[in-house]
Amino acid sequence: MKRCPWCEGFELYRAYHDTEWGVPVRDDRELFELIILEGAQAGLSWSTVLKKRESYRLAFDGFDPEIIASYDEKKVAELLNNPGIIRNKLKVAATITNAKSYLTLKNDGQSFSDFVWQFVHHKPIQNKRLSMAEVPATTLESDAMSQALLKAGFKFVGTTICYAFMQASGMVNDHLIECHRYSKVKNMTCMRFT
Repeated sequence: MKRCPWCEGFELYRAYHDTEWGVPVRDDRELFELIILEGAQAGLSWSTVLKKRESYRLAFDGFDPEIIASYDEKKVAELLNNPGIIRNKLKVAATITNAKSYLTLKNDGQSFSDFVWQFVHHKPIQNKRLSMAEVPATTLESDAMSQALLKAGFKFVGTTICYAFMQASGMVNDHLIECHRYSKVKNMTCMRFT
């Protein structure tokens, strides 16, 4: 079975590739989780974050923005002592800031899903990549998303992070054409929800 070469190495990575990566996500909470985890990845590998994902879900109250937005100094100290997550003060602070920014969008009547999906006109971009060398780190769409998220108060949302987020959430289909998931993802009508 052919897969995108980036997912080879350990079973958790392959399972993520085969079941989640590139599947269109429209659920606000799941998209919020993804943008936080992509930001946590900055300077690290996705495999590092993927191994810690369940610990992140526990540590950050299931990625509930309303709870995260109310975190105080005691909770931040607890998080920075939690070996199950990436203990980076700036990334933890950014998660809290992002929860507040998420809630501001919501209170202004804007769903997070609609906000991020607007950069692909609410329809997945179906790329036709033949090799990993063809996959860019950024695109005009990720540039625009990054600028809009930063303007809305989000942190750790540079254009590279935004493009990885777009790939993970199915806004773009970057499975290689020869990958067994390419056609399956391309033809999906059902969106992934948690």
